[in-house]
Amino acid sequence: MTQSFDTPLPPPGERRRLREKASLTQAQLAAQLGVSRETVRAWETGRSTPSGRKRESYGKLLASLAVGPSADVTAPQDPQPAPELTVSLVRTGKPRPPVPTAGLTPPPPASAPLTPAQAFDALYAFCAPALVRQTYLLTGRRELARESVEQAFQVAWQRWPEVAVDPDPASWVRATAYEYALSPWHRFRPRYRHPEPPPADAADRALLDVLLTLPPSYRRTLLLYDGVGLGLPETAAETEASTPAAANRLLHARSAIAARLPDLAEPEVLHRRLAETASTERLRAAKPPTVRNGSERRARFWTRAAIAVTVAIIGATALTLHSAPTRYEPPVPAGETVPGLPPRAAPGTLSTAELTLRAKLRAESANGPEKLLPEPR
Repeated sequence: MTQSFDTPLPPPGERRRLREKASLTQAQLAAQLGVSRETVRAWETGRSTPSGRKRESYGKLLASLAVGPSADVTAPQDPQPAPELTVSLVRTGKPRPPVPTAGLTPPPPASAPLTPAQAFDALYAFCAPALVRQTYLLTGRRELARESVEQAFQVAWQRWPEVAVDPDPASWVRATAYEYALSPWHRFRPRYRHPEPPPADAADRALLDVLLTLPPSYRRTLLLYDGVGLGLPETAAETEASTPAAANRLLHARSAIAARLPDLAEPEVLHRRLAETASTERLRAAKPPTVRNGSERRARFWTRAAIAVTVAIIGATALTLHSAPTRYEPPVPAGETVPGLPPRAAPGTLSTAELTLRAKLRAESANGPEKLLPEPR
């Protein structure tokens, strides 16, 4: 019986949509097909097309994904899965429901809408662990990585109506965390003036040292493309650069790493080493209620501070209006100098000339003309 390898495939965008609809990452899909993650990404972006048996397997898998939730498509069950930096949220269109994780109460059925707190907790539990590891690779500091992620999610909770309708809330939070982590003002904070202990493994230490020597924009582009697994247009959009500029940064970053670590010249090897380096550190994120409560406390603090400043300004204005003069008062003119009199000396000891003048005046006061008195008649 002959097999036909001319299996029709959907367009590249539809392939990616079907994979994300089934809540599968590129790495999981690649494991089922027996190919690399870079190959799946090339198929979904249209840079290449499978052929032969891989085309037939890929076509059957996409057809099963298109059937719906009843299709028998599950992620590979590996007792020790390889660490991943990717956050498989839909980057275009409506965000897919997050996968329940350990310690997270499963969301209510699809018929019951999620409350804002439940939706935020689900997004945090799904994205925060991987985002802390990504930020650690970006900064090389464990405490700063946790602080950046918490700060980003606190801002997201304060602006939740905007984040909730964003096509890709994970990218929104990730961009906020990266911006906070790469802020140059952290170098002036006392707790971040001294470097943290490096990783225990020599290979991880060497990779982290090379990453930290790259410019922040190059480091961020490399992490998004080779670490998180974004496409080049998505990477350029998130870094606020043009696609050619993002590609140039990526090439220079890869060249710098390959020059010092030749074993990481291949993108697939670099992606695996980034994931392993981030996963060796025990980086724990705070619980979602803690982040939400911290965001609310921060909002209350700044609200009260704004009210206090406003009251102070109103009080100062009222005091000024009360104490200000209600009519015009002309200024006192400057005194005029009387001819013949010496200028008034400043307080202090009299000079020799002043002492002489005083003695002369006292001596001549008794020898003046006689007073005229009326005589009786």
